[in-house]
Amino acid sequence: MDISRRDLLKFASTSGLVVTGVATSEGITRQVLAQNQPTSTQTKSGEMIYRTLGRTGEKVSVIGLGGHHIGRPKDEQEGIRLIRTAIDRGINFMDNSWDYHNGGSEIRMGKALQDGYREKVFLMTKIDGRTKEAATKQIDESLKRLQSDRIDLLQHHEIIRMEDADRIFAPGGAMEAVVAAQKAGKIRYIGFTGHKDPLVHLRMLEVATQNKFRFDTVQMPLNVMDAHFRSFERQVLPLLVKNQIGVLGMKSMGDQNILKSNTVKPIECLHYAMNLPTSTVITGIESMEILNQAFEAVRTFKPMSQEQVSALLNRTRQPAAKGQYELFKTTSQFDSTAKNPEWLG
Repeated sequence: MDISRRDLLKFASTSGLVVTGVATSEGITRQVLAQNQPTSTQTKSGEMIYRTLGRTGEKVSVIGLGGHHIGRPKDEQEGIRLIRTAIDRGINFMDNSWDYHNGGSEIRMGKALQDGYREKVFLMTKIDGRTKEAATKQIDESLKRLQSDRIDLLQHHEIIRMEDADRIFAPGGAMEAVVAAQKAGKIRYIGFTGHKDPLVHLRMLEVATQNKFRFDTVQMPLNVMDAHFRSFERQVLPLLVKNQIGVLGMKSMGDQNILKSNTVKPIECLHYAMNLPTSTVITGIESMEILNQAFEAVRTFKPMSQEQVSALLNRTRQPAAKGQYELFKTTSQFDSTAKNPEWLG
């Protein structure tokens, strides 16, 4: 690897992305969380809490509906019913991706968003293409599947390799297609996602800065174990908050793997992620029971004290130490573009 963790943290401190004078990422995190409590830009309406999405000014539900899981029910009508029930109860952030279930998740969501539901949501999807040609094709396919003339937030998906940023921002790269789509009114905001290592996110932010570009959102794992191992919370989150980039949390339970540690309950996982300065916590919902669980987490959420956070992190410290429950970081199990490199273009 041609760039070290120290080099990237040095970049972060000298590029204006973080508050100067704070010596460690842990110290930065404490300062950021002290100054940016999750309640500071949130409102409650009905069953749902809404937060501001970075500097966009958009109000999004603190729980986002995960696109991959919504494609899992075998009965399409059940998936549509889940989406519409979630919206009726107040979830307005819709997550999806061009590649989920080979387009099946977008098709299902597109059907669910008919009959006036499209106007009630903030619609996000992701593309895998790293070239202008591949990205253009995937954007247009996503719009067709989602049955919409616009996507509120388009994100570069699976930024999991150090070279992904260079490919995306290169001449003829995917960013040219995304910016062109934004200018054409096909998309409104631009972000990126990844689950592998905070170094890769820092690299993406670095290359964006070099190209005088600032993302509207960044999506990353934020959970009770991430704080101990290759931590996005400690290394990336402070940069996003400082720059008013919308924080999209994901993998609060690591596709149930974190729960297998027998150290935390599902609602504790959601509360921890909600307690961070996240705009929304994207949650896999594939049944009415899990949907109800998400709303129970919202109903019972209160900002956690530092003592409560410390107690929870102490409980997860040992099982989290080697990343054995964050398989998205330590294995290729979650790397769909590694299994299908042709999607990259």
